[in-house]
Amino acid sequence: MFAEKIFAIAHYADQVVLFVLLIMSIVSIAMIFERFMSLKKIGAESERIRARIRMALQTNSLQDFEDIAKDPTSIEGRAAGHAMKHLKSNGEKGFEEVFNTFVLTEKPDLEKFLPVLATISSNAPFIGLLGTVLGIMKAFNDLAQATDAGQQTVMAGISTALVATAAGLFVAIPASMFYNYFTRKVRSVLSSVESVKELGLAYTKTITKSKDQ
Repeated sequence: MFAEKIFAIAHYADQVVLFVLLIMSIVSIAMIFERFMSLKKIGAESERIRARIRMALQTNSLQDFEDIAKDPTSIEGRAAGHAMKHLKSNGEKGFEEVFNTFVLTEKPDLEKFLPVLATISSNAPFIGLLGTVLGIMKAFNDLAQATDAGQQTVMAGISTALVATAAGLFVAIPASMFYNYFTRKVRSVLSSVESVKELGLAYTKTITKSKDQ
């Protein structure tokens, strides 16, 4: 009795699985497009800031930190701006903590949609496999009920069922690839903020040393 209910579900559930995978694919593509456009702009600004940091290190010009702090178009510039305000108001104490707090507040925005992409990439193959199993169950159940059905009927049902597995992989592979790509982008941006923080710490030491003299 229970088995009959499972087979009854299998007659419709395999199509439901394909519909779910279609929805997941649309959602995944929308998230990938949004993150690609957002992180492309943020990454370009970070690359520009990294070039300025390299130049500051080569010329030993720690004063460039002040110029970076006046640049609100980049995450690094905004972090430096908050830290500079803190430095002028409260001195060197707490300077590093301001940077760390800024990173903690910005990180969720940088990683927006990435957990969802990770979930889709890891679960879509299993959902597709579920659709294949249900489709194969449906094919063999049809064979058992239709005595005149031959081998071709079973093979046609199995080939149709395998579409769900292919669909699951089709959804999962791009989601996994772009998740890894976006994760590297976020790490690169956060690393750039970290380098600005280190430049700022060096800058504060020079300011403190000049005051002591």
